[in-house]
Amino acid sequence: MDLIQIIVLALVQGLSEFLPISSSAHLILVPQLLGWNDQGLAFDVATHFGTLIAVVWYFRKDIQPLFLDWMKSIQLKHNTGNSLLAWGIIIGTIPAGVIGLLINDYAEHLRNPLIIACTTILFGLLLWYADARVQKQMADKIELRTEHQLNLKIILFIGCAQALALIPGTSRSGITITAALLMGMSRHAAARFSFLLSIPLIMAASLMKTIELSQSASHIPWLDIFMGVGLSAVSAYFCIHYFIKLLDSVGMMPFIIYRLFLGIFLFWIFV
Repeated sequence: MDLIQIIVLALVQGLSEFLPISSSAHLILVPQLLGWNDQGLAFDVATHFGTLIAVVWYFRKDIQPLFLDWMKSIQLKHNTGNSLLAWGIIIGTIPAGVIGLLINDYAEHLRNPLIIACTTILFGLLLWYADARVQKQMADKIELRTEHQLNLKIILFIGCAQALALIPGTSRSGITITAALLMGMSRHAAARFSFLLSIPLIMAASLMKTIELSQSASHIPWLDIFMGVGLSAVSAYFCIHYFIKLLDSVGMMPFIIYRLFLGIFLFWIFV
């Protein structure tokens, strides 16, 4: 990989992992559109690890009390403090984890530009509907849920929705935010829960890819790895920060429009 390819792909991963536009789709499409060779497993591991660093660091003040309250709930055998949210993150990760293990060997068959075009448009329209629904509830002064007001039904619904993100073009953050909005959560709560929910999944995916990498005999380009980790971490951190900060003022519409144009563009290029 040359320097431009490293910079572009690391920034693409960092910026698209937490925006509702699908990082996997962009990592598949950008090399294809620019005529680059596949970046390889090692670089994918690096950029995913970078985004994991970013989200853990951004929510570092939330993670410690979540973990401590979760441990306390196990000892006391009932929810306490933020333990319900911690259990929600754990339970919400299970569907995607199980389905990911089941279809791991078939995932390559889904890396198709036309599949990405369809999912980009379809789930973009669903996000439009969910966001418009929340906008109407806000206008009607209906109280929306926070991430601390979850129940098992909502958690499982969002968790099962997250499993759909295994299809390229769906967007993990996009589908979980959509599901949360459909369940009556506010935009901020939906985004925060989506980002917290990403931590165990990105951690598990990074671990699986690292194991795959360790079993291969290929040379590991360490300079590319460190650059990928650093650039994806920094870009992902600022992406999370400004996405949450600007959520009320810009809403989901810019990302919906982008998804629709991207889907149409892909049909135009690949059909």
